[in-house]
Amino acid sequence: EVQLVESGGGLVQAGGSLRLSCAVSGFEGLDIAVGWFRQAPGKVRESVSCLNTNDGSMWFEDVVKGRFTASTDGARNTFYLLMDNLKPEDSAVYYCAVDRIPCVYNGKMVPDLWFDHWGQGTQVTVSS
Repeated sequence: EVQLVESGGGLVQAGGSLRLSCAVSGFEGLDIAVGWFRQAPGKVRESVSCLNTNDGSMWFEDVVKGRFTASTDGARNTFYLLMDNLKPEDSAVYYCAVDRIPCVYNGKMVPDLWFDHWGQGTQVTVSS
């Protein structure tokens, strides 16, 4: 059974930092996409970042580029989204997702519908 457990969300002031974690079990292999998405109240879920475990390549949406980065532990069981210089508009529930798919298709990050395995979400709130 594939399980993704997220942690690390919380309340932070604008300009602050948070590190989200996504612990994955039951899903192994190469060429895995680890996607990060977020959903604010009343808005559709949007893509944030994607890490390809095969070559370590990363994708970041323009709204977070230069402020967020992604990483993994050595065993590739836990994946991180490091968020710096947070803004109030970054407030949302953040989700991680994994699947054996590419991170990028037709020049864009693959959509959330391509991922079959999801974490429970973690709330990030950035105060102004």
